[in-house]
Amino acid sequence: MLDVLRINLCSPLTLSFALGVFARLVRSELSLPRDLYTALSIYLLFALGLKGGVELSHSTLAAISGPAFVTVLLGCLTPISAYCVLRRIGKFSIADSAGIAAHYGSVSAVTFIAAQQFTTSVGAPAEGFMPTLLTLLEIPGIQVALAIGAFRMAAAAKTGEGIVAKQQGRPVKEIMHELLTSRSMLLLVGGLVIGTAVGETGWKPVQPVFEGLFKGLLTIFLLEMGLAAGSRLGDLRQAGLFLLAFGMIMPIVHGTLGAWLGSLAGLSVGGCTVLATMSASASYIAAPPAVRMTLPEANPTFYLTSALAVTFPFNLLVGIPVYYEISKWLCS
Repeated sequence: MLDVLRINLCSPLTLSFALGVFARLVRSELSLPRDLYTALSIYLLFALGLKGGVELSHSTLAAISGPAFVTVLLGCLTPISAYCVLRRIGKFSIADSAGIAAHYGSVSAVTFIAAQQFTTSVGAPAEGFMPTLLTLLEIPGIQVALAIGAFRMAAAAKTGEGIVAKQQGRPVKEIMHELLTSRSMLLLVGGLVIGTAVGETGWKPVQPVFEGLFKGLLTIFLLEMGLAAGSRLGDLRQAGLFLLAFGMIMPIVHGTLGAWLGSLAGLSVGGCTVLATMSASASYIAAPPAVRMTLPEANPTFYLTSALAVTFPFNLLVGIPVYYEISKWLCS
């Protein structure tokens, strides 16, 4: 376990993230241009979808059906469990509980990529169709939490003022269109379709760009993530000790559940680790705009700070090696 932690903590990805956090703590002027951040995110998501599509072209329906089923199941279970803990134990409002739960039901694509890089570095690469599972987990993880929040607020409202989706947010149909046509969704799904269509033959000419440069550009992207996380550390005081504990304990619970279901579905140790990481991660790209549109009452300090300043670094530094050890034990 100590060797696994050492490998993870001493990787360029983790150290670049730590450098970004340190730069914010010492109030350095270091920053990345916004356009560069956008370009890197587009590259990483599209490369992830392309490579996953190429690997998916080698997979059979029998091999992917079981993992796909448990992934959709996880997309329903994780936001429900997060909501119940936040509402019953944390005593958060309905809007805040549902808003935070939407982030923890969804997936952090950067954490997913880091988990894939980690499993490869320890000699246990995950199945090639894992990006497909990432896409399957993204939509229900957000929608289930938002549905809980909208229905609970509608039921609690006596004068109709709490019906968010109809009165304060946009129509549900418009929200669904926004989610399904978002940049991350189009890049992932589009890349998967293109990669599956062209196969290994079409992948070879572009492989040096989308695979050879991948890890280097991901390292720069994680430097930016460190800067973003470091800028939100001051919000932890407002978020409170409960949310700090929630941001570290809930990922372990969800990660263990993901590893267990992955092992039942026949995934390898690497596949279980990546699925566990997806289940344990919290989105800070796709979920925030969806929550703002549907649950405007939810406090952004709570859901952004817990996802970006607590859970993301926890998974990157400690969580992924823990999920790997859990997966090894379950698959042995």
